[in-house]
Amino acid sequence: MPLARRMPKRGFTNIFRKEFVEVNVGRLNSFEDGTVVTPELLRKSGVVGKRGAVKVLGSGELKKALTVRAQSFSKGAAQKIEAAGGKVEVI
Repeated sequence: MPLARRMPKRGFTNIFRKEFVEVNVGRLNSFEDGTVVTPELLRKSGVVGKRGAVKVLGSGELKKALTVRAQSFSKGAAQKIEAAGGKVEVI
């Protein structure tokens, strides 16, 4: 058996990869109308438990006008927040 086939295979780990914690738009309905939602507020309220950059995804429906500040947004999430009368701010 050749040496290359006998040795264990190893994967690649990108050291520059950015970790995101995802939050769906439907989870933002728990906040009051007109609230400025920040990553610190999400962690404090228990919506996000881990450290890392927050990305808002478009699953669910938003019924309140909120100002959402996060590191990243999906296109669908930004459209749903603005359609509900809110604002999207990228930190």
